[in-house]
Amino acid sequence: MKMDKRFLVEVGMKDLPFPMRVQSKADPEGQATVASIDIRARIMREFEARWIDTFIQVLHQHRERIGTRTLRTNILDYLKKLKADMVRVDFRYPFFAAKETPVSREKCLVCYRCTYSVKVAAADAHPKTFFAIEIPVITTYPGSSDRVPGGLFGQLSLVEIEVESEKEVYPEDLVELTDRQALAPVYSYLTPEDQLAIITRVHSEAKTSVAMADGIRAELARRKSIHWYSVRVANFGMLHSYSTVIQTEKSMWVPFSGGDEEP
Repeated sequence: MKMDKRFLVEVGMKDLPFPMRVQSKADPEGQATVASIDIRARIMREFEARWIDTFIQVLHQHRERIGTRTLRTNILDYLKKLKADMVRVDFRYPFFAAKETPVSREKCLVCYRCTYSVKVAAADAHPKTFFAIEIPVITTYPGSSDRVPGGLFGQLSLVEIEVESEKEVYPEDLVELTDRQALAPVYSYLTPEDQLAIITRVHSEAKTSVAMADGIRAELARRKSIHWYSVRVANFGMLHSYSTVIQTEKSMWVPFSGGDEEP
């Protein structure tokens, strides 16, 4: 019996390191980084042997800055050149944002883990792009209390925001949004004066991760260019060996809150 060579097979590759320029509000040319690239594609059986060479060839042709607009165009080349039924590519990379410390106004660089994902199916040829970023901040530990002096203390919270947007999404904007809603941002460097200011705030003000997540959600909901969003917070309390997780996303149960679109 002769084998039919035209059935679909899913192929993939993980963790290909590749130098790229990524979307940055502070740098119009894009920030230089090294992305770790994953790809999944459904292709016809007869193209299986040479699909990886084709992918690498297309990748080299699109080494310019990756962002919402460029990925929507580039993914169609992958779809066409691979003769695929579906293609998904994920770009994971570190992004460095410049921040000022709260008191001394010292400059420091903070690293954030980002992921740009794009997927498309041949049936509709309408690419979808998603941008995700992980942002560490400080929130109030829920077991602490402001009823006694020094009763408030903090915890590390890792905020993961993922958005699907028709416009370019800048990591700096999502970092600024999250820092504004948190009890305190996280820095790579603090002077003694800065450390004292952060410690004083942690022991005198309360901002739980639930309140922070709701504030982030409310701000994202006001941005009309964002079609979908997800906010996930992992909390690492100092008294436990495990983390707690809360999550919210835009759905039929979390409607658009209205109001003017924010920049």
